[in-house]
Amino acid sequence: MKRFLLLALLISAMTLTAQKDQRIYDIIDAVSAERIKNDVTKLANFGTRHTLSDTVSNTRGIGAARRWIKSEFEKTSAACKGCLNVFYQKDLVKKGANDRIVKDVKVVNVLAVQKGTKYPNRYIIMSGDIDSRVSDPTNYTDDSPGANDNASGMAGTLEAARVLSKYTFENSIIYMGLSGEEQGLFGGDGIAQYAKDKGWEIIGIFNNDMIGNIKGVDGTISNVDFRIFSEPVPPTETEKQRKARRFYGGEVDGVSRQLARYVHKNVKQYMPEMNPMMIYRLDRFGRGGHHRPFNDAGFPGIRIMEAHENYTQQHQDIRVEDGIAYGDVLEHVNFEYAAKLTAVNAINLASIAWAPPAPTTVKIGGIVEPAAKFQWSKVDGAKGYKIYWRDTTSPTWDYSRYVGDVSEFVLEGIVIDNYFFGVSAVGKDGFESPVVFPNGIFR
Repeated sequence: MKRFLLLALLISAMTLTAQKDQRIYDIIDAVSAERIKNDVTKLANFGTRHTLSDTVSNTRGIGAARRWIKSEFEKTSAACKGCLNVFYQKDLVKKGANDRIVKDVKVVNVLAVQKGTKYPNRYIIMSGDIDSRVSDPTNYTDDSPGANDNASGMAGTLEAARVLSKYTFENSIIYMGLSGEEQGLFGGDGIAQYAKDKGWEIIGIFNNDMIGNIKGVDGTISNVDFRIFSEPVPPTETEKQRKARRFYGGEVDGVSRQLARYVHKNVKQYMPEMNPMMIYRLDRFGRGGHHRPFNDAGFPGIRIMEAHENYTQQHQDIRVEDGIAYGDVLEHVNFEYAAKLTAVNAINLASIAWAPPAPTTVKIGGIVEPAAKFQWSKVDGAKGYKIYWRDTTSPTWDYSRYVGDVSEFVLEGIVIDNYFFGVSAVGKDGFESPVVFPNGIFR
């Protein structure tokens, strides 16, 4: 009888942690490259979307672009019987805030909030940038179609909202169009402060900036490679936390890096044809993106983007020079690829939004012992927990064990010195929270 019960529990645990959810495949299949093409074309045809450009015209400038984006979110909301709360978030940026702000400007972001049924104040976010620019960042009149940078990311965000609005989630999702990126990340700054003022619990942000180019400036062509940028540890860590890392590890295990690993793992499981490349850096070398203001505020955030950039097609005046056609125009966007990266976002938004909260406290013990020991705070909605571990030089969580609905466990035969560890919460459908790296020790 005991053997039968043990076998049943083992099968149950394997089923819970190994199953794949058909809804994730349905989400992948529902993403439309044709709709993304239509959206990128519409955005590019506004002529310029520079943050300081025309706000009065209905056909040109950032004002027309953001009104159209808001109207698309509102159409999606109407189709799901009002499931999205669509609104603007605005901040006035004064002339001289930096050398790219040559006149006073209202930086206006567009948000569409899909409230969760169980954890409405916990938010997972997908963003794209509304604005565009040419070679001179202060030139707000010349044509700047910004087809890939970043109509592609904005179109992907609109499409993810269309697809995911057909589902109900326990956590909230925000689909977001951010302005002011090219002028100094002002839109992200505004929203990050807005989130803090409102007391939002940000689970993570997926910043999509350029998801449509497959041919790099070096001639490399790939429609499966993409990059996930993430910082190693938050800039908000305390001196006590920094000193602890020296003795206990965790130099590459901050909340943003765990979010990157979550995306990597999920893509490998559900979209094995894709090649997610985890880049151990906040962003491209010396450059920035709209996840950074969220990171600065202590929120987990990553950048998802194409792997092979072409610098002749971003931040460039439209021209032909020495036989090279410069400019960020429609012909350089691969819409099937943009749809794939949109699906990458959508399945991870859904997986986290269907998952329980992560444990807030994870303690580790087993110093000078032949076993690793764990204690963690249980969370509402979890049906069980999973312990992860990896070699200290591995970028991904390579080993795991589902341990059931308990708050402590001992991994016999696993020496604490040789691995890094973490714990995730597992929900009733098998969806997991991001992994939590130990934030305490016990003896």
